[in-house]
Amino acid sequence: MKKNHGYIPNTEIERGHMFEFLGIRNIESLFLNIPESARLKRDLALPPAWSEIELNKKLKAMAAKNADLEQYISFLGAGAYEHYIPAIVDSIISRSEFYTAYTPYQPEISQGLLQAIFEYQTMICELTGMDVSNASMYDGPTAMAEAGVMACVATGRSKLLVSRAVHPEYRDVLKTYACGKNIQIEEVIIEDGLTAIENLESKLADDVAAVIVQYPNFFGGIEDIKNASELVHKYKALFITVVNPIALGILEAPGECGADIVVAEGQPLGNPISFGGPHLGILATTNALMRRMPGRIIGQTKDMDGRRAFVLTLQAREQHIRREKATSNICSNQALSALAATVFLSYMGKQGLQDIAKLNVQKAHYAYQKLIEIPGIQPLFHAPFFNEFAVRLDKNVGQINRRLLQSKIIGGFDVGRAYAEYKDSMLLTVTELRTKEEIDLLVQELGAIV
Repeated sequence: MKKNHGYIPNTEIERGHMFEFLGIRNIESLFLNIPESARLKRDLALPPAWSEIELNKKLKAMAAKNADLEQYISFLGAGAYEHYIPAIVDSIISRSEFYTAYTPYQPEISQGLLQAIFEYQTMICELTGMDVSNASMYDGPTAMAEAGVMACVATGRSKLLVSRAVHPEYRDVLKTYACGKNIQIEEVIIEDGLTAIENLESKLADDVAAVIVQYPNFFGGIEDIKNASELVHKYKALFITVVNPIALGILEAPGECGADIVVAEGQPLGNPISFGGPHLGILATTNALMRRMPGRIIGQTKDMDGRRAFVLTLQAREQHIRREKATSNICSNQALSALAATVFLSYMGKQGLQDIAKLNVQKAHYAYQKLIEIPGIQPLFHAPFFNEFAVRLDKNVGQINRRLLQSKIIGGFDVGRAYAEYKDSMLLTVTELRTKEEIDLLVQELGAIV
C-alpha cells in the first residue's frame, strides 16, 4: 500500500514498534482472516496527502465559496436566526470542563455541569411560565414531535390537530413520529396568516389529544393563543405551543395563556446558526404532565453533610428504565447548547431580553413599512407580527434572491416552496443586528429589482 494517504500521525519507527508488539511484519497481516475475494486489491482513490500549509489554503478556498454572515447581510430566518451573541458565551462554553462533558451519569463528579443544566431549566420555566423543564432535546422540531407523542400518551387519544401556520419542517418531523405510533395528524387551515379559529373548532372532538399552535407562527404572525387554549380545553384536549424564545421578552408567557406544553428552538439564545446545527430543543410543561416528559430533569437536593447538591432526576428514558416504560428513546441531550442559552439569558437578564425583543419588533416594522411602499411589493398578510413578515412580489423569489446575492444580501425565504398557494411570496426576518443602513439597502435593491 502507498504511504502518506492519511493523516494518522504515526512515524515509521512507531509503526515498527507496533508491528513488533503484535508479532506481525506489515499492516496486511492484520487482514489475513478476511477472504481474498472480499479485499480491496488496489489503493484507495485518494489524492496524495497535503502539507498543513496546503491543507489550510485549500480549506479556506472552499469555505470562501459560502455566503457567510460576516460578509453578507442576512434577512433570512424561517427557523434559524442571526442574533447577537455576547463574547462571554463562547468564553464560558469553551472551558474544557463544559466543552468535553457528556451526559453527567456520575453526579458526584459532575456538579458544575448539573448545576448549569439546573439553572437552564429554571430560566426556561421563568421564560415560558411553565412549572418544569427537561434538560434539553435535539432541536425544536423533535421537541414538538415529542410533545405530540407525550400528549397522546397522557390523554389516551390518538389524534393531533396542528395549525398549517406551524413551521412546515416541524410538521414534517411530527408526521414522521406519528407514522410509527399510529397517531393521526389533521391540519387546521390559515386565514390571513393566522390559525383559523372557526376551522379549529369544527375539527375539535373527543378523540383529539392536543392542538399545536406556533407563537409567533411561521409567518411571524402573533396568534391569539389564550382564546385557542380555552377552546381546546373545552374538549379536555391539551394545548401545545411552539414559541420563539426571543419573542417571549415582550409577549405574554404561554403558561399564562393556558398552554399545557411549551416547546421551542433554543438556537436564538446564544447559539450560532452554524449551517443548521447543533441546535437546542426546549420542552417545558405543567406539574401534572411532568412524569410524561421525555428525557430527564436535573434536581436540587442536599448531600450527607447538608451541602447543596444536584442529581439526575426523573430519568424517564430508555437508557435508565425498562424500554417498554420509557417515555421516549431520545438519548443525548444538548448540554453545551443549553449552557450557551443559560449564559446568554444570564448575561442579558430580563431587561436585556426585553430590549432585544423590542429592537426586533421596531426594526422589522420599519422594514415592512418601507418595503410595502414599493410598487410591486404587497403585504401577504395583515396580522400583527414580531420580527418576521411575508410580502408578495411581482417576480420569482428565486430570481430576486440571486440578484440580491450579487449585492451581498441574503434575501428571505421563498414561501412558495412550502405553501403552493403563496407562490412569489418572500418571508423576511429582521433582527436586532440589522442596522437602518442595511435595511435601507435592502429596500433600495428590491425596489430596483421589482
